[in-house]
Amino acid sequence: MLARVVPFALYMAFIGVEQGLGWLRDQGWLAFSDAQLNLLYPLKIVVVVAALIWYWRDYDELCWRDLTKPASLILSLLVGLVVFVLWINLDFALGSLTPRGFDPGQFDNSGMRLTMTASRLFGAVLVVPVMEELFWRSFLIRYIVNSDFSKVPVGLFSWGSFAITVVLFGLEHHYLVAGMMAGIGYNLLLYRSRSLVHCVLAHGVTNLLLGWYVLQTGAWHFW
Repeated sequence: MLARVVPFALYMAFIGVEQGLGWLRDQGWLAFSDAQLNLLYPLKIVVVVAALIWYWRDYDELCWRDLTKPASLILSLLVGLVVFVLWINLDFALGSLTPRGFDPGQFDNSGMRLTMTASRLFGAVLVVPVMEELFWRSFLIRYIVNSDFSKVPVGLFSWGSFAITVVLFGLEHHYLVAGMMAGIGYNLLLYRSRSLVHCVLAHGVTNLLLGWYVLQTGAWHFW
């Protein structure tokens, strides 16, 4: 269980720290710029990557050979594309929790701008999909069915686990409706492909397209 929970928990802990520091800054109790606060992001990714590497041998559900199945591969790419299109058209936040977003223009130094942008893309495309899919669609969706989740086959459907993971996945994100929609898409892909790797791929495609969109349009609130 720890192998799938710890990387996710570390990621969420960093988000909590970032939001806490931002709130303290807004109250006037601390003084620092958005650029300084955003320096936590590369550290967050490094810590999560270290945790994934530490537990890597435990992830037997990550069968990369599944990517050689043409039908599932095409479906995964399509799901990633559809989730991206829906995401940018469901861009309303939960209540007043409008995300600050990340604008690389905060950094005066061009080298720092490039480094921070690269870290965002690396984290969003290669790290977050693995970390989140291991937690949501490998661990939690099976744990809800049976606390001894390793006995539950990957991709086993139940209404309870489907609904709970969709709602919680939505609540993890600022954009509740978009997050729930993405949870539905990735869950359905899991049930169809019976492969966690295809969920990772679809998630990565969504985040790659979203990163490209943000850089092209300056819609920094998505970051």
